[in-house]
Amino acid sequence: MTLRQKTADLLATAWVRNFIVAVIIFNAIILGMETSQSIMDAAGPLIIALDRICLAIFVAELGAKLFAQRLQFFRSGWNIFDFIIVGVSLVPGNGGLSVLRALRILRVLRVISVVPSLRRVVEGFVTALPGMGSVFLLMGIVFYIAAVMATKLFGDAFPEWFGTLGRSGYSLFQIMTLESWSMGIVRPVMEIYPYAWAFFVPFIMVTTFAVVNLLVGLIVNSMQDAHAEEGNAATDAYRDEVLAKLEAIEKRLDDKR
Repeated sequence: MTLRQKTADLLATAWVRNFIVAVIIFNAIILGMETSQSIMDAAGPLIIALDRICLAIFVAELGAKLFAQRLQFFRSGWNIFDFIIVGVSLVPGNGGLSVLRALRILRVLRVISVVPSLRRVVEGFVTALPGMGSVFLLMGIVFYIAAVMATKLFGDAFPEWFGTLGRSGYSLFQIMTLESWSMGIVRPVMEIYPYAWAFFVPFIMVTTFAVVNLLVGLIVNSMQDAHAEEGNAATDAYRDEVLAKLEAIEKRLDDKR
């Protein structure tokens, strides 16, 4: 067995994966502690040293993957994701690039690429994006129509909420999220326009209870499809393994004959 194969097998073991997850979580705690001035005054050098050790472990892991997989490394979207996250952490945090130091917390996102269950969630979300685009387009059309109507109907009396198309869109977004929509916006409007409920109630029914739930349904359906595909792949692999064992047994029996 070559050194590359040994490295690949080592990286695929459960204890290495669990170790990387533990380092990611530990590093997230360390980065959170860096936001406390009192903790940094008491143990700043130690915290910075631990952060650098965590980064060194991430770099060593990526280096081992590159050695084991070579160009195949860049054919995996998750490997590219890890490469970018760690690469951002290596950028010097001084001068005009100091803002990148705040992006070190993005290392926590590496847990997504390491934990299979989290990967399934993200893959299901990505799979749902094409369908979500159609739903977002539908929602944009509904919002545009409603914003124009709200500006025409309520803009003169409530310019701070519906004076312009942009303000109307923002107010309608607040109403869609059900954030103080009744006492904060709708009831004051109804004091001047008693029949304003005939506009706002259908808008909530269409956006909050129909379109948003449609988005949720698309994501859930995509996640179920991704889980089903993974289950089918596992079943196929198990079937191939059983068939291989049966063939080996049959061959042994033939040899004995």
